[in-house]
Amino acid sequence: MALFKKEKAVIALILKHLDMVEECVQASLKAGEFYIQGDIGQAKAHARNSRSFESEADLVRHDIRDKLYSGAYLPLLREDIYKLVESIDKVGNAAEACCDFFLNQRPAIPPEMTSNFLAVTRESLGIIVSLKLAVLCYFKGDCKIETVRDHTMEIGLQESRVDKLEWDLTKEMFTCELDFARQLHLKLCLDSIVEVSDRAEDAGDQLELATLKSMI
Repeated sequence: MALFKKEKAVIALILKHLDMVEECVQASLKAGEFYIQGDIGQAKAHARNSRSFESEADLVRHDIRDKLYSGAYLPLLREDIYKLVESIDKVGNAAEACCDFFLNQRPAIPPEMTSNFLAVTRESLGIIVSLKLAVLCYFKGDCKIETVRDHTMEIGLQESRVDKLEWDLTKEMFTCELDFARQLHLKLCLDSIVEVSDRAEDAGDQLELATLKSMI
């Protein structure tokens, strides 16, 4: 019974952490959208929110680690549960770093590339929706294993869509008439954007591993 209570406490913290990471990513998405469209003031406001949510998520992650060290979950799953939490946290870290890139380095987005930068930003940071559905499905225990895997598959499909957008935009920026230094700066900006979906795919992979071990 004590073990069960500890597991319930950990799950509650994981869901709280997930909410904080989602808020962080959504705030980062808004910051990116406003920046790309030229509204620096709004971008700054949402970037501050992103940093705040990411800091809260870190505090909750530390609480989760302490609960796991105290004996919640069987040893077989304990490490995988924490690795999953860490991988989700890295999604928030990547989103915050994306905000920092926009507002610290101030890349100059060419007007003709605005729509494509918006598209890849929305697709990459929007992946948090699919990731949250998958994690909720697993921890709430009201989904079949196949449903969890369907959600993780959607994460992979969305990441592939980001890859396609990234490829097209990379080609566009390196075949345009901008000087090479500016092309490189835009590519670094793009890298910071797609890092979010890359980390989300890693989290989906970690979730699949935890799901498989829970079946043993």
